[in-house]
Amino acid sequence: MKENDKEIENLIEKMMAENTLESPSADFTSNLMSHILVAEKAKIKPYKPLISNSTWIFIGIALAVLALYNVFFAGAENNIEIGKSYTDKISAIISGIHISKTTLYAILIVPFMILVQVGVLKNYFDKKYQV
Repeated sequence: MKENDKEIENLIEKMMAENTLESPSADFTSNLMSHILVAEKAKIKPYKPLISNSTWIFIGIALAVLALYNVFFAGAENNIEIGKSYTDKISAIISGIHISKTTLYAILIVPFMILVQVGVLKNYFDKKYQV
C-alpha cells in the first residue's frame, strides 16, 4: 500500500515539475472590473413612478372640475335627494346584518394592527439596509 502511495506521490511531483503555474496578464484585474461595471450599469434601471406627475395633475384638475360643476350647476336639492336614497339603501342592507361583539372588535382591531406592523417593519428594514 505504501509503495502505491509513494508511486502516486512521485507521479504527482513529476507532473507538477513539468507544468508551470499560469499567471494572468498584467491588466487582468482592470479588464475584469471594467466588464463587471458595464454589466452592472446595463442591469440598473432608473426609477420611474407608475403614475407620472402629469397624470396626477390631470386627475386633480378633473376632480376639481367635477366638484365645481357639482357645486355650481347641479342643484343642491338633487344632491340631497341622491344622497338620501343611497343612505336609505345602505342602511337597509346593514340593518339585516348581525355581528357579535367579538367579531366587531376583530374587524376594528386587525386593520389597526396591520398598519402598526407595516410601519414597524418599514422602519426595521430601512435601518437594516440603509446605504
